Amino acid sequence: MKPILASVLLLLPNPLQAHPHVFVDTGFEVLFDADNRLDAIKVTWSYDEFYSLLVTEDLGLDRDGDGKLTQAEHFLLTGFDTNWDEGFNGDLEVRAGEEILPLSGPLEAATEFAEGRIVSTHMRKVVARPPVNSGPFSIKAFDPSYYTAYEIKLPVRISGPLDGRCMLERLDPDIEGALAQMQAQLLRLDANADLEENDIPLLGAEFATEILITCPSS
Repeated sequence: MKPILASVLLLLPNPLQAHPHVFVDTGFEVLFDADNRLDAIKVTWSYDEFYSLLVTEDLGLDRDGDGKLTQAEHFLLTGFDTNWDEGFNGDLEVRAGEEILPLSGPLEAATEFAEGRIVSTHMRKVVARPPVNSGPFSIKAFDPSYYTAYEIKLPVRISGPLDGRCMLERLDPDIEGALAQMQAQLLRLDANADLEENDIPLLGAEFATEILITCPSS
């Protein structure tokens, strides 16, 4: 189904009314290898309580409601969110300078369930393993459609020989500004215009926090 301008305008009368439906607290472990090449990103997702409840109910887990899973239930839950469709990028974008870096699919999936929330981790290998002087490196977690909001609330850290030598910078988005810009674009179009044909971008990337990593070149 193609998005229609009139529908989007109903969703965006003011910045506060554009909102996602799933909230995921997110963290990263950035791994450099012994040659100071960017090797992998370990991603942690902690799902909100309501979505966690929907998943456990859908899978028939925690039927007694005690907030604890049996070993069999834990096995069923592990990897529930890493069976991706072909072409899905895992809602993760990693750049070296302006270049988007190809990533592997999810590896080493692990899942826990505690205090009513599902917490999962997986590894994404950086295919090209760029050297440290290819940076600065940028990491953004976002759903282009903004159905899911990835909020960087969990730790972000660097592992490997560059631990303690790189600068981590958090760049938060200007959400109200992005929405105002989008509204201005939409209001210039005919009410029945097709958004794809008019090159109207999806909002998710504009709402994403960026982690910027700057490391010494030697």
